[in-house]
This record gives sequence, structure tokens and C-alpha cells, in this order.
Amino acid sequence: MIETRPIHNLALIGFMGAGKSSVGHAVADRLRFDFLDTDELIESQAGKSITELFAAAGELAFRERERQVVQQLGQRTRTVIATGGGLPANAQNLADLQAHSLVVYLWASPEMLWERVRFQAHRPMLHDPDPLARIRALLTARDPFYRQADVLVNTERRSVIEVAQHVISQFRLAVSDQR
Repeated sequence: MIETRPIHNLALIGFMGAGKSSVGHAVADRLRFDFLDTDELIESQAGKSITELFAAAGELAFRERERQVVQQLGQRTRTVIATGGGLPANAQNLADLQAHSLVVYLWASPEMLWERVRFQAHRPMLHDPDPLARIRALLTARDPFYRQADVLVNTERRSVIEVAQHVISQFRLAVSDQR
């Protein structure tokens, strides 16, 4: 059960390849909410791709941009927010999201995540000699943060529509508990 708090938005967290963007679009369409991807917002504000931002300024500068974006999200309502994979590893980011959103952790095994992202060159965190080992290490580090979500949803062998329907059901349940 979600503690009583104002829930105006739905935030999807999880590792790259978990389905945050595809599920997020499906959920937003069905709820008639806006869809916002934090990485896309950062790229738009910076005028550079995530890969370019990492190359030019490094991960710490990128994480600071993420932090600024999260602070802006508190003003939004009726928005499905797809976060970057590392965003919830900052405890303040997670707390700020939970101040106005139902936070849902979409998860899958490291092998499934690798299968989903292996041909995506725009993933700077995977520029590693052993990307699957990198995924495992990052998941191990981020898992304690991810597990602080309000709802955990396995996306392993489920369609986007099936996951979206489950997320919508959980959101409606949480919002009805507010009344």
C-alpha cells in the first residue's frame, strides 16, 4: 500500500532496456497524460545528445543536469515520466519524484536488458569491453535505489501493452487510495 501523498504523475524507473520509454508512451496514451523522458529533456535543454554530454563534461555534470530536471518535474501534473537509468541512484531524485508521482520500477534480468540494448550505440554506459558485466555491476549498485519504488513490475517476457496495463492498474489503485 502506498502511503497517503498527492500523486499527480507516474514515474517509471529502471535500467536501460527495461521498457521505460515504450511502456511510458503506452501508459500516457491510455491515461491521456503527457509523456516526458528526462534524457530527452536534458538533450533538448543542453542542445547535445547524452553521448555528447558524457564525452564533453563527464558523468558528474550529466547527473547534475538530471538533478535540475527532477526539481522542475514537481510543477507538472498528469505526466508519465520516463527517467534515465541512473537517475534514481541519487536518493534526493527518488524522494523528489515520490513527492508527486507513483514511482514504478520496471525490471528484467541483465541478460534480457543486454539483449534489448546491445545494438544501440547511443548508450554511453555500455561503452565497455564487457557490456554484460557492466550491466550486472550497475544493476547491483542501483538495485537498492530501484527497490524503493512504490511498485515493482517484471517486464522480462511481457509485451509492452501487458506491462502498460499493469502499470495503469497500479496507478489507478494508488490514486483511488488518495480519496
